[in-house]
Amino acid sequence: MSWADLLLIALAGAGAGFINTVVGSGTLITFPTLLALGLPPVLANVTNSVGLAPGSLAGALASRQDLHGQRSRILRYGLASLIGAVAGALLLLRLPSSVFDAVVPALIGLGCLLVLLGPVLSRRVAARRERLGLPHGPAVGPAWLFPTIIGTGAYGGYFGAAQGVLLIGVMGVALPETLARINGLKNVLSGIVNATAGVVFIVVSRVDWSVAAALALGSVLGAQGGARVGRRLPPVVYRVVIVAVGVVAIVNLLR
Repeated sequence: MSWADLLLIALAGAGAGFINTVVGSGTLITFPTLLALGLPPVLANVTNSVGLAPGSLAGALASRQDLHGQRSRILRYGLASLIGAVAGALLLLRLPSSVFDAVVPALIGLGCLLVLLGPVLSRRVAARRERLGLPHGPAVGPAWLFPTIIGTGAYGGYFGAAQGVLLIGVMGVALPETLARINGLKNVLSGIVNATAGVVFIVVSRVDWSVAAALALGSVLGAQGGARVGRRLPPVVYRVVIVAVGVVAIVNLLR
């Protein structure tokens, strides 16, 4: 890679870090960039995961004020994300991409639908818990959320585009929280997925380290701005941005 190529990759990484911290889907910027610069698809996917991991962790740290009181969630769903990420990373190295290509657009579409219907669905879930006398509180999530986050973690470890849309969608329905606090938790879980998948790829696959370093530098810088912007977005604007990113992701994946 030339210095000009690495600069372009760093800029793409900055855009991805920004978008990942606000919503998710930054992979849709960096992955096509790496392919256009000549990296083979599997090497591009592996290097992309490794390079964006520092940005995901930086985004999580920048969102820490939205994480107060969510320690039990981080521990519980962080474990689910870790399990899923290992499974997804291994699937990437063992299965043809066509296996997931067929369902990825549908998953992203489901995430967008959940984001749009989140307020209505979450009210119904809360009402049902009230009728059944089930416990409420910031540390409580329904039983189905743990295996669902294992699934989103597997998807993130495999490819990861719009992982954030899926996470915000399912957690917006399951957890009685503001979108800003759900987004903060999403940043932590995405960071765990990317870091875990990155470790698996480093151990069992080949990484283009110059490209990964350029992505890492850009994504860390972009994540700082994304955390500030995301925290200030009103709920309605947040939902519009999330759905718009999800629709763009579907269009790009169906080409």
